[in-house]
Amino acid sequence: MRTLTLAVAVTLLLASATRTAAQDSTIPASSSAAVAQQQQNPPAAVGEEAAKPTRGFFSSLGHNLADDVKHIPRRNSVYWLAGGIAAAYAVHPADRTLNAHLVGHSNPFVLGDYIGSMFTIGGAGIAAYTVGRLDHSPRAQHLGMDEIEGVLLAEGISEGAKQIVRRKRPVPPSGPLHSGFSMPSGHATISFTAATILQQHLGYKAGVPTYLIASYVAMSRLHDNVHWASDVVMGAATGIIIGRSVTWHGRNFYGQLQPTPGGFAVAIATR
Repeated sequence: MRTLTLAVAVTLLLASATRTAAQDSTIPASSSAAVAQQQQNPPAAVGEEAAKPTRGFFSSLGHNLADDVKHIPRRNSVYWLAGGIAAAYAVHPADRTLNAHLVGHSNPFVLGDYIGSMFTIGGAGIAAYTVGRLDHSPRAQHLGMDEIEGVLLAEGISEGAKQIVRRKRPVPPSGPLHSGFSMPSGHATISFTAATILQQHLGYKAGVPTYLIASYVAMSRLHDNVHWASDVVMGAATGIIIGRSVTWHGRNFYGQLQPTPGGFAVAIATR
């Protein structure tokens, strides 16, 4: 329980590391025909801007990552974090029992390690971005860029938390993975980040199957005996927070850490 408490603190500190943005952008419809045309288009990510500044790949990536970090500390993130904490605490007493039932070497979960890796999902994001750029499809390019940003943030946040928390994995010290880097599950974080980004861009028709795949990846970490159930629960919650933050576009609502006599506080400003 102490480890989970420390993990929660780490996740919250990482999430609140910079300022945030949050204000819905609205696009008025001038006629019923315009509304009908807008309804025919596939759903965009939350608050997607109608036109984006023209930048090169690396310039866009750096600029967008800075904005993504600003979007993390907001009310929606607090809700998901609270839900993840509650679920992790609920699952924690059954960690060993669940692993004992699920661990094995059968084929159904063998692909989880590969599907949930940052190289697989990051590669898919690069492919979508490239196709969108070559085909002059802003939506595909935007989706690919968001997936790339999400993978980088998910990997960075999950690995940073592991380095600080250092929760022991279920595998013995002589196992193939270092025993001190368990919380949260990186595969679960990355998979749920990617699933959330797809859901935000394409709607729940795409979101439901991708969340099922992300759940499969999370279950495979128990099957492979490299994570506890509470690790993958925290990873899933963290991934959803990151995915929703990456797709929180067009906001102008910022939070900033400021020193106070007793420590630090988050000051919110709009403009």
